[in-house]
Amino acid sequence: MDFSELYLTYYSKLVRFAKEFVILEEDAENITQDVFTDLWAKRDSMDRIENMNAYLFRLIKNRCLDHLKHKMFEQKYIESVQTSFEIEMSLKLQSLNRFDVSDISEGNETEMLVRNAINSLPRKCRDIFLLSRVEGLKYREISERLGISVNTVECQMGIALKKLRVKLNICLAA
Repeated sequence: MDFSELYLTYYSKLVRFAKEFVILEEDAENITQDVFTDLWAKRDSMDRIENMNAYLFRLIKNRCLDHLKHKMFEQKYIESVQTSFEIEMSLKLQSLNRFDVSDISEGNETEMLVRNAINSLPRKCRDIFLLSRVEGLKYREISERLGISVNTVECQMGIALKKLRVKLNICLAA
């Protein structure tokens, strides 16, 4: 049996078989393609394979298992990075939470009013506001850093700005 005939005969069967292991159609197709690519590279030795059916299915099974092991490794890596990131963010947010009026030296009354207004914001709202306005992060960067949606960041910034406007208008009008 030549290579193209082998491919036409086995491709769809092997994809279905691979899909039983890896679930995703795309992954199953990629694994099957890789097996055929390797087989093509070794096409000169195909004559020595006694049971092509068993050989191909064994190759697919082994590739699927390797794929799953790799996915598990990736997941563990992502979890460890995420944990490190959460610890880093927690420390960073703790330092942002220390932003307080008591840090202001005697002087500019407007600056003191602004800091008081910022400190009066709800914690999450204040953190997002400070990340945006003090650290200069974009909404997308804030959402990634805090693990929330960009929409949530936009809403919280809207709330923060509205509350600050109201608070500062009251303070400046008095």
